[in-house]
Amino acid sequence: MNHPPAEASPAPHTVTLDDVKTAQKTLSGVARVTALEGSRHLSSLVGAPVHFKCENLQRTGSFKLRGAYTRIAGLSADERARGVVAASAGNHAQGVALAASLLGVRSTVFMPVGAPLPKVAATVDYGAEVKLTGQVVDETLRAAQEYAEETGAVFIHPFDHPDVVAGQGTVGLEILEQCPEVATVVVGIGGGGVAAGIAVAVKALRPDVKVIGVQAEGAAAYPPSLAAGRPVSLDAVATMADGIQVGRPGDVPFKIIGDLVDEVRTVSEDALSSAVLLCLERAKMVVEPAGASPVAALLSEPEAFEGPVVAVLSGGNVDPLLLQRILRHGMAAAGRYLSLRLRLQDRPGALATMLEVLSVADANVLDVSHVRTDPRLGLTEAEVELQLETKGPEHCAAVLTALGEAGYRVIG
Repeated sequence: MNHPPAEASPAPHTVTLDDVKTAQKTLSGVARVTALEGSRHLSSLVGAPVHFKCENLQRTGSFKLRGAYTRIAGLSADERARGVVAASAGNHAQGVALAASLLGVRSTVFMPVGAPLPKVAATVDYGAEVKLTGQVVDETLRAAQEYAEETGAVFIHPFDHPDVVAGQGTVGLEILEQCPEVATVVVGIGGGGVAAGIAVAVKALRPDVKVIGVQAEGAAAYPPSLAAGRPVSLDAVATMADGIQVGRPGDVPFKIIGDLVDEVRTVSEDALSSAVLLCLERAKMVVEPAGASPVAALLSEPEAFEGPVVAVLSGGNVDPLLLQRILRHGMAAAGRYLSLRLRLQDRPGALATMLEVLSVADANVLDVSHVRTDPRLGLTEAEVELQLETKGPEHCAAVLTALGEAGYRVIG
């Protein structure tokens, strides 16, 4: 569970528009002004223009550089001399590593032992010393905190600091500049740093614009926390969207989100995987599940959003092996995989005849398991388990109809 401990920082207070504008000046020439791209498919679903704010194309592959650089740039000379330390399984690690390198500050980043090798390698390439510690992020965070206490290095929290929130808020300023007619901004929420920062910028300049946060159902700490009026820790979190897999809201962003964010929605794992698939297929964008959470919300209930809509694609750092699994999950959620078992007569050519039926039905066979010896089978029966690639729910129904008309009995 990604549940960062509270940083020794100023008491929670409201980050101002001036703070965000100052951060924008600090980030000039460092963070990219990322593109705003239209989505014709989502626009047709919503019934109004939908745009992607492509922070997946930011340096280090996510918005995290904005907050990390703003925070480290604000350190005193003495603090910089002591170096900085962070803990992360991915995006924050890379953001801190690059920010520290650009500012000439020594950085140490603790990452879990099981962190994906591409993310570890990228963090090292950006200039950090990486220490692989702990099996889960909680253990890694504790190790980073202990290191900070022992060495005097400044702990750089991923979201729970005013400077970090201000840096992330520069995304909101860019959205208003690039899409002045925007009516709704949709952004993923983990600890809440980027959503809080965007809300500060957007609501100060355009209070009529709705800001909607999105959490994964398996890591939705904000709804119960907002209901309680204080940050509440979840007992457990579980989601493919590791970038927003946070078990407790940060104190600083929680106050801002409670005051300024219009609504926090939750999305299912099926919706997240479908959103990643849509970004890849329709927008030609590699987006991690956390970054695709706003798209998942739009897919889940498109009529609920007033347009024009800007969906923040907050990151694109996803391990290739995980991406492969997510895409399979997304295709299954979209009805493009069909798993079934059926019985046929155990005689020469029977399997080939059945496969011909599937060929005519235009179903692509991914895997076949052929069982002849099972006490459940009759003397002349065989059982076949199939994994098929289809074109969607209607095609799945058509394939099942074709098998039935050909005399095959589907049993599961």
